[in-house]
Amino acid sequence: MSEKPAYILVDVDIHNPEIYESYKQQVVPIVKAFGGEYIARGGALDVVQDELWSPTRIVLLKFPSMTAAKAFMDSPEYAPVKQMRMDNSTGTLVIVEGC
Repeated sequence: MSEKPAYILVDVDIHNPEIYESYKQQVVPIVKAFGGEYIARGGALDVVQDELWSPTRIVLLKFPSMTAAKAFMDSPEYAPVKQMRMDNSTGTLVIVEGC
């Protein structure tokens, strides 16, 4: 039985757009190296219901498994780039197993 895909869902509020642009460029090859792909990256939002949270900028990535998604998040390759994201934005990030 194959592993289920996993998704990383991020809602991010960018505080320093110039540095964040650099983050966006640097993160793409790391995501790909762990088998990830972008499904949505800051596109237009149509918030239909916002009782629990009001999203700002949504990024959705798909990985082949929960293991791969966590390996990406915890990787030494991503660590300095992740710090760049955290220093220049605030957000919420969840990893959810797909079906």
